[in-house]
Amino acid sequence: MRTKNLLAALVGLGLATGCKDLNVPNLNSPALDDLLTNPTRSKIATAATGLLIGTRAGIAAQNGYVSLLGIVGRESYNFDPADPRFVTEMMVGPLDGGSPAFGGNLWGLPYRNILNANVVLAATDRVPAVTNAEKEAVRGFAKTIEAFDLLKVIVTRDANGAAIDVGIDLTAPPAPIVTKAAVFARIVQLLDEAQTHLQAASATFPFPLPAGFAGFSTPGTFLQFNRALRARAAVYTDDFAGALTALGASFIDTTKSLNLGVYYDYSTVSGDETNALFDPNARAILAHPSFNADAQLQTSGQKDDRFLRKIDTLSAPKSAQGLTSDLQFVIYNAVDAPIPIIRNEELILLRAEANVGLNTAGSLAAAVTDLNTVRVKSGKLPVYAGAVTQAALLDELLYNKRYSLMFEGGHRWIDLRHYSRLNTLPQDPTSGGASKRFSKFPFPGFECDARSPAPAGCATETGF
Repeated sequence: MRTKNLLAALVGLGLATGCKDLNVPNLNSPALDDLLTNPTRSKIATAATGLLIGTRAGIAAQNGYVSLLGIVGRESYNFDPADPRFVTEMMVGPLDGGSPAFGGNLWGLPYRNILNANVVLAATDRVPAVTNAEKEAVRGFAKTIEAFDLLKVIVTRDANGAAIDVGIDLTAPPAPIVTKAAVFARIVQLLDEAQTHLQAASATFPFPLPAGFAGFSTPGTFLQFNRALRARAAVYTDDFAGALTALGASFIDTTKSLNLGVYYDYSTVSGDETNALFDPNARAILAHPSFNADAQLQTSGQKDDRFLRKIDTLSAPKSAQGLTSDLQFVIYNAVDAPIPIIRNEELILLRAEANVGLNTAGSLAAAVTDLNTVRVKSGKLPVYAGAVTQAALLDELLYNKRYSLMFEGGHRWIDLRHYSRLNTLPQDPTSGGASKRFSKFPFPGFECDARSPAPAGCATETGF
């Protein structure tokens, strides 16, 4: 089913006040009350599919997930002339949770979708005319999406932690903020429970998935996506053996396209969302100059092919607030260009990362094999010729993740924080002072106002 058909179905069900998502803040609205008290097969199907639209919300906006994590990870600039905060706050700081568009961003939308996933799960338990195997399919799908949204929350808040006991009762007190470790434990729990559900599921979902899930639209193939996310979470928590196990059940395949994977898809259909990261005239979004300076060379003397494919050089540089760049991203070449959620190329690099983390002679050799696959196939670089030590291979791994996954979802910022290397990010001089390095976002003001005493993550993030 194409996006326009899904949108029509959502409008027909009446679950959303707007067509582009299922992010309904009022769970006491008649439509959602009806879903909970009078669930039907068609309502469950539409609501479950709508979770994909909800998890896409805020990803492609110019102040969304990809863009803001790109700025703090020195992948990108935003020279938007209408809003200096892309530099004054996101680079110089402090990050201020009082603005849900900047420092307090990337919180409300994923939690709203987590709430919607819980509604779907509660309604699924009571819906008639759906087989037990189909219910297992819905449960596995909804818990995977819930885990994915929670992962997006914790990678932005990191040591500040997050809430995990998010139910469907809006009259209940706010869920407590728990530690980063507890959040990751819940993510793992949800993904593993989803795996069990999907293994017991029907051959097909009782609802369609959009084009971005082509090849992963049945419970059996969706499970490979689930395991890919599980591998990412395992690497983030240094569970390297667990990552290798999860990767073995994912869609990793060095013989297939590196672009094989799952994507957010966009369209120009009325009411749908377009990809705002497509900025053909570089009005606002520029690539960080360090991509040019740090690119390794092919044997021909040309730069890494990932740099050449994904970035163009402008005829004249652009400047704002003391910053300058002549580099433009061409990764997203149209308003309906998809954005990767997770690709085969990342999985190969995650396997290399896990093997570097295990740090045995055999695992390091295996890591070199995977790194060379990416270096040669994606970068057109010569095979790795450096030292086969954990330290040297971690350097090589981080270089390849940076160029392979550039501007796809904050990977550089997440990785440098993971390995305590944020101090390697450049401190660009701006007209308001040197830029700062930030390790996490603060909680949004509305979350802090609801709690007494306010959790530590409510303080502004000053950086270093």
